[in-house]
Amino acid sequence: MPEPSPTIRALLTGLIDYAGLFPPAGLTMVPAVKNYAAYRDGDDTWALGRFIVPSARLDEFEGAAAAHLPQEGDTPPWLISMLGGVEPGHDAELVFAFNERHAQHSAGRAVIDTLEVKATNPGTIARLVRSAPDHVRVFVEIPVVDDPEPLLTAIRDAGASAKIRTGGVTEDAFPSAEEVTSFLLTAARLAVPFKATAGLHHPLHGEYRLTYEPGSALAPMYGFLNIFMAAAAARQGADHRTVRRMLEGVGTTAFQFGPDGVAWSDGRAGVGEIETMRREFAISFGSCSFTEPMNDLRSMELL
Repeated sequence: MPEPSPTIRALLTGLIDYAGLFPPAGLTMVPAVKNYAAYRDGDDTWALGRFIVPSARLDEFEGAAAAHLPQEGDTPPWLISMLGGVEPGHDAELVFAFNERHAQHSAGRAVIDTLEVKATNPGTIARLVRSAPDHVRVFVEIPVVDDPEPLLTAIRDAGASAKIRTGGVTEDAFPSAEEVTSFLLTAARLAVPFKATAGLHHPLHGEYRLTYEPGSALAPMYGFLNIFMAAAAARQGADHRTVRRMLEGVGTTAFQFGPDGVAWSDGRAGVGEIETMRREFAISFGSCSFTEPMNDLRSMELL
């Protein structure tokens, strides 16, 4: 298989966190784990991020994954992002115990290095982050509101990262373009890293089916290329109008990918800038499908 261009490699490396347990896929644990194992061994493994599992299902995950986890020290461990519950102290205990068990090769090598939690006020953000293990990166999902600055400031001050929900299985689960634009611009100004989740199966903004059920309703969805390219523009200091226009850009000509960078109507980001953005600002997105976004990129001849 041909190598991805340096631009695509910079943008997609480790980009897609696998959330196969969640709607609209909603797989049971065994097939979700088998899928992740297959993706790790496949040609597209370089674009694969973490396996996402709720804290309440951690034991179930370990049972399903036991036969698939690497045993040898020279094979990278599975990276796990755990969705926290309502007791942050208990979450910390789960992370410590899991990582201690899986530091031993006999248990199969895996590590929880990311914790995802929800908060609606600055005080809760501080408490959740303070309770997390020091070696774990914390993403705090906050409501998508007109003015996200107070919550993003609290996330920054706590030394954590943000999480934005960009869709769901109903049309009203999708935030407005105005709200997403405000989030991206504020996060960029405050230098708060973020991840996105939900409604990002496809690369480009467009109208898609909300679920995999036959006859499912159609609704506008944000493309993950739109989200991450808009993040690149926001980080460059683009104005509100430009970022919003990039979020809503449709068609394969919205972005022009070359070997040394990507261009849009009135801007450009080079490979090095994309690598820095992915490392320091726009970290990843969660998707219940890994194959769908990759296949869509192939249909666009970007892979």
